[in-house]
Amino acid sequence: MSCRLFAGALLALFVLLGCSGLPTAVTAFLPAISCTGTSRHHPQSAILFAGAGFGASNSKKKTPGSKKKSKKKKPKTGGGTGGTGTTYVKSEQEDLIAQLAQQSANTCLGRAVAETAPHDDPFWELMPSLIHSRFPNLHDAQLERVAGVVRHALDRNLPLEDEIIQNPHRPQDEIHAYMPGLGSTKPFHDPSTVPLCQELSDNYDTILQEYHALMDDMEHGSKQDRFQSVTSMNYDSGWKTLVLFYNGHRIEGFPYHLCPVTTQLLESVPLAGRIAGFNRQQPQTGIPMHTDGNNMWLTCQMGIQVPDDQAAYIRVGPETRRWATGECLLYDTTYEHETFNEHAQQERVVLHVDFFNTIAMTPEEIQVMQYIYSLREEFMKAEGVAKVGAQIL
Repeated sequence: MSCRLFAGALLALFVLLGCSGLPTAVTAFLPAISCTGTSRHHPQSAILFAGAGFGASNSKKKTPGSKKKSKKKKPKTGGGTGGTGTTYVKSEQEDLIAQLAQQSANTCLGRAVAETAPHDDPFWELMPSLIHSRFPNLHDAQLERVAGVVRHALDRNLPLEDEIIQNPHRPQDEIHAYMPGLGSTKPFHDPSTVPLCQELSDNYDTILQEYHALMDDMEHGSKQDRFQSVTSMNYDSGWKTLVLFYNGHRIEGFPYHLCPVTTQLLESVPLAGRIAGFNRQQPQTGIPMHTDGNNMWLTCQMGIQVPDDQAAYIRVGPETRRWATGECLLYDTTYEHETFNEHAQQERVVLHVDFFNTIAMTPEEIQVMQYIYSLREEFMKAEGVAKVGAQIL
């Protein structure tokens, strides 16, 4: 079965099971997808649920020496029986798929997919129906900018807005995830515009203690080095991250009981599809100039351990700021940026969090984009390409 056909079959299955909200069903089934092939994103190939094909019954394995019970053969209905006892009939599936496609085709997201240049990514063809089912009360006016994200994801040649094109510090060819209409931005934002920044500063002493508790656990407790590089560039640049959250969700097996306040504060914002955690920068090292290419995210960093005389800085666009202990920097990573720790002996540690732009995006847009990112990540996992630092969109 092709990925395209599977998408339709999956939608029909959700309806047959009565999953009007869909997230639980999506979480249950998508991790079991397996795609192989050569297409650009999600190849056309055979796809099976783990342990059974689509519509297969929950039959148990036969034990050695067991006798086969003779059963009368029943006429085929074009489908099978799922674990809930629901019979899948091919004609009913086709009707449901057509109905869902019809409903989503009339939305701005459905039109965004239909009107974009031909593509070979069934993920996006699936999205309008899933979003329409998951958020039935959202109107087109609330989703127009999300539809813009879809258009740009499907057609990388679409022009960007002048806000980016005319800014020499925001390389337009490196933009890979783009929501039009967010308005003007700047390299650094006022931290007071985001409550998280003040809350982090207010809890600095506790966060510092929790950081030390995590370090102590790695040295004397679990003895597991949890620092890692989220890109190859970071290793070369003396930068490592103790990742607490990846793509907006917790990491299995992480000792969150050692950092409850830090965890609670980070979960108070809509975490983006990247990382949140503690970043270490070794003495006399820095990350070279680069951009992150997603205009839907902002980055907040609070100084945890800052070298004497504030000897560590970050340049974002044409502006340079230095970290201070217990203070936050809030910036836009679509601007080119670089860091450097000038101190000869002391490392620099900051608490880093990427989150959706609550200044410019509506709560509804953020919820929908979080939903899209979570499903996209599951598709990537199914293809075996999702890992820390992997680009989701």
